[in-house]
Amino acid sequence: MPNTAHPIALICAPEGRDAEIAISLLRESGVASFSKSDLASVVSSINDTTAFVVLTEESARTGDLHALSAWLLKQPTWSDLPFIVFTQRGGPPEQNPVAARLSETLGNVTFVERPFHATTFISVARSALKGRHRQFEARASLDEISRLNATLEERVLQRTNELEKAHSFLVDQIAQRERAEDQLRQVQKLEAIGQLTGSIAHDFNNLLMAVLGNLELLAKHFVDNPKASRLLDGAISGARRGAALTQRLLAFGRRQDLTVKPVDLPGLVNGMDELLARSIDPNIRIEKRLTAGLSMAMADSNQVELALLNLAINARDAMPEGGTLSIFVREETLNNSSKELERGKYLVLGVSDTGHGMNKETLEKAIEPFFSTKELGKGTGLGLSMTHGLAVQLHGTLKLSSAYGIGTTAELWLPATARVVEEVKGQAPPKMLGSTAQLRVLMVDDDALIAMSSVDMLEDLGHVVTEANSGAAALALLETGHEFDLMITDYSMPGMNGAELGRAARKLHPKLPILVASGYAELPSGSGIDLPRIGKPYSQSQLATEIEKLFSKTG
Repeated sequence: MPNTAHPIALICAPEGRDAEIAISLLRESGVASFSKSDLASVVSSINDTTAFVVLTEESARTGDLHALSAWLLKQPTWSDLPFIVFTQRGGPPEQNPVAARLSETLGNVTFVERPFHATTFISVARSALKGRHRQFEARASLDEISRLNATLEERVLQRTNELEKAHSFLVDQIAQRERAEDQLRQVQKLEAIGQLTGSIAHDFNNLLMAVLGNLELLAKHFVDNPKASRLLDGAISGARRGAALTQRLLAFGRRQDLTVKPVDLPGLVNGMDELLARSIDPNIRIEKRLTAGLSMAMADSNQVELALLNLAINARDAMPEGGTLSIFVREETLNNSSKELERGKYLVLGVSDTGHGMNKETLEKAIEPFFSTKELGKGTGLGLSMTHGLAVQLHGTLKLSSAYGIGTTAELWLPATARVVEEVKGQAPPKMLGSTAQLRVLMVDDDALIAMSSVDMLEDLGHVVTEANSGAAALALLETGHEFDLMITDYSMPGMNGAELGRAARKLHPKLPILVASGYAELPSGSGIDLPRIGKPYSQSQLATEIEKLFSKTG
């Protein structure tokens, strides 16, 4: 920006003492000034610091105004250079031809009649200086506007980039929040469905308990009747299929009992070759990618086999016209925990297909129980939900990825362990059904149908059974001196559950063997007692086996 801190006045008064007086008065007012001998010198001296010009009528009359007029016509738009002209005669410009000509040529001019008073000149000079300062301010504003205009495109581009970054960040934050909220809704929904299905499975197991027990006992009385045996076998088979369905429901609800131990996943896959070959259509090629030297997976081998079979069948159904079914096992290490998995090593058992795939909406519902895209009667809709429930119960997860028209990949992530599988040596052969000596059994169950069925099973095995329909009733029998060799109790009973009854019974009879039956087939954490368990629905042979195991440990 040009320097306007010290404006300078130019004076052209070559005759008399006008120049001397003007310089003196301006100096006293704090305004610097220079005297010029003619108009040409004035024109050549005008610059950015010129405050105003003082002329005499004589210098204007005798001088060449063309150069000054040309400069005035070319001065910047912000500039209107002030002039002060000392005149000989007073009156308006129309009465003074020289003044009229100067007024037209100079434009911004003030006439001071001689002889002038010092105050008058100083007042006019200050007014001119003030006007010139406003012009300098206008020039500064115009310069700033020009500078801003020159950089406007750059600043607009920079601001646009900043806004785009802010918008992208905001969109990303919104997307992350929506994903988090969606994940929370899915977790809450799955938890609610898991609780519902687990409760349904528990109640269904109790119903099947009475059905299976009575059917098995009834079948013993119709061994010589082929037609009745066939009908009973069909009923028993249907009931067992119902029991298998409840196991799937319990798997989804994460409530089935698991036997967790180190499992060699590649060996497990190889051991299922024959089963997979029978389950997969001939027009589907099975491809295995099994890495050698992997760690063991902490899992229940039976449940993992069932999960793998379900995944393979899903892949088969997705390729009705044939394709490739790939089964793979690999090891992964997570350095950071996620919402689904803790940090550590995992074994990944995966199944991928080249089928029709799933769209986003279908993929989001894939693990919901009873959700299926298959035709009616061709699927229960529990395969993926059971696998998901199993994975979560084993502290792993099920990951699904799919591209519509390309195929689907399902990965079962299971915690890894360095422990090797222990071989069981010297296992005793199973005993014959009912080989245990006659026992005095206290049977406790609040469900009359289950109690009746279990009592009939036990009596058919040769035991003497006393029935109690609640924990309080059973405890009363124990307190009144009744002697029992074994107590079998349901876990879920109103008032006093099986664990509470077991603790109270142990206080009265510390050595009394106790077997707990439950539709959940597991005791909750914090029950405070470690009791052997049997899952409902159980058969007579399973009940006899558990009793024999119990007395082989205590005997």
